[in-house]
Amino acid sequence: MFNRNRGLRRVAALASISLVAGCGVFSSSTGNSGPIVVGTTSAPSTLDPAGSWDGSWELFRNVYQTLLAYPDGATTPQPDAARKCAFTDSGDRTYRCELRSGLKFADGDKLDAQAVKYSIDRIRSINAPSGPAGLLGSLDRVQVIGDREVVFHLNKADTTFPFVLATPAMSIVDPDDYPAHTLRKGDSVHGSGPYTLKSYDDGKRAELVRNDNYQGFADRQNDAVTIRYFQDSATMVKALRSGDIDVTYRGLAASDIVALEAHRSTDLQLIDGTGTDISYLVFNPEDPWAKLPAVRKAVAQLVDRSAIAHTVYKDTVDPLYSMVPAGLTGHTTDFFDDYGDPSTSKARKILADAGITQRVPLTFWYTTDRYGSETGQMFQQLKQQLDDSGLFTITLRSRPWKTYVVGYQKGEYPVFGRGWFPDFPDADNFIAPFVGEQNALGTPYPSPVITGKLLPESRRESDRGEVVKEFEEAQQILVNDARLIPLWQGRQYIAASDDISGGERALDPSTIMMMWELHRKTSW
Repeated sequence: MFNRNRGLRRVAALASISLVAGCGVFSSSTGNSGPIVVGTTSAPSTLDPAGSWDGSWELFRNVYQTLLAYPDGATTPQPDAARKCAFTDSGDRTYRCELRSGLKFADGDKLDAQAVKYSIDRIRSINAPSGPAGLLGSLDRVQVIGDREVVFHLNKADTTFPFVLATPAMSIVDPDDYPAHTLRKGDSVHGSGPYTLKSYDDGKRAELVRNDNYQGFADRQNDAVTIRYFQDSATMVKALRSGDIDVTYRGLAASDIVALEAHRSTDLQLIDGTGTDISYLVFNPEDPWAKLPAVRKAVAQLVDRSAIAHTVYKDTVDPLYSMVPAGLTGHTTDFFDDYGDPSTSKARKILADAGITQRVPLTFWYTTDRYGSETGQMFQQLKQQLDDSGLFTITLRSRPWKTYVVGYQKGEYPVFGRGWFPDFPDADNFIAPFVGEQNALGTPYPSPVITGKLLPESRRESDRGEVVKEFEEAQQILVNDARLIPLWQGRQYIAASDDISGGERALDPSTIMMMWELHRKTSW
């Protein structure tokens, strides 16, 4: 469950920014000291928004533009490339946006309503296996009226559609530079976001510079940002300590976070904020063992989330007992309510009642370079927990992310680990992407009550605080099926040198870093 001291830790961490500042003043310095250098272990898998439903969005948010996005502090989408957007019918099936006037791409090409329609249509036309077409399930067609009006006609009521438009997946691209039916190749970007991608070295570095043609809500506090991609946390933190980078974000290992907290100094700061990213296990229904409900439920009965959070992650994550994380409307603790504490005797009975008396052989797969340096340790911990019960024999296998994705999309893994950074801050986004014949996991999960009843009912409700009942029922179905087993919920940590400000404002509700909020402090 959640650490009750969490809020206090965050206040203390944020307060440390001013305490360690010395004579620093919180004002921006835009261009006098070179680009701000940000380190992360999450490199893009592609530069084309139509091909990515993953951490590539981090870069997309900063170089492309969407109709709607999240200004600092907002939890609901606000206009960005659009001047205004709204549902125009009582049934929430017609959504109209009016663009800002005079929009241009970074190279000077005109950005009009036709470019918006083209960008959305090509996502569905390409339908890339790792792409975001699944987010557009409620979209029927896109209509253009003149140069500046776009109308989205939905096939059913969907009050979450504005959240979808605010995801970096819906980035607006230049029709002259992006083919309609295939993904674009190469290492350049043609967008209209706050920055232009000056240069890109795949897996190593992205250099961003201010886009002078940008029109939107981003108030850029710097002129340039360089993103460096690291293979592991230790190397990244070493670069931070040596001054080679200014900020670290995704991929900080628990041991490095603990060390930074324990040895606070006047030249480094650590920001600890609420997070909604989750880690979970996926069971493949085509595998002869993983397809058995009793096997899945026995695993759910044995998993010790608290041990994982404490032993592996040093309490930098929290145990999670539902697919919807704490902090969002609809969160429950159903896995704990149904299974209670880990119990070998209960797990043995679950298997015995299904006629399974032998040790169950299962292969668990994980990725080596996506969800942080502790991923391998976590799977070793899971293997130990299940093996020690005497009920399972677990074999571990792993691959780098780019080949790992291909494997689970082909259904090669009996059980595999995934992480999820939300597309948007709503319980819908922690259930809908994982169910249905086509989903983000590559393993069909028919659940007609969820997809045919509960999600449609919740999407007809514009007040998202009124959908608790639907999401509670949906989560109970997920618990009963045990096709997905949640493990932990993360927090957001940013480590930065003392002369950097804006880190506490740089994360949007989907935990994407808005690089434009970062700036150097000036001195007296």
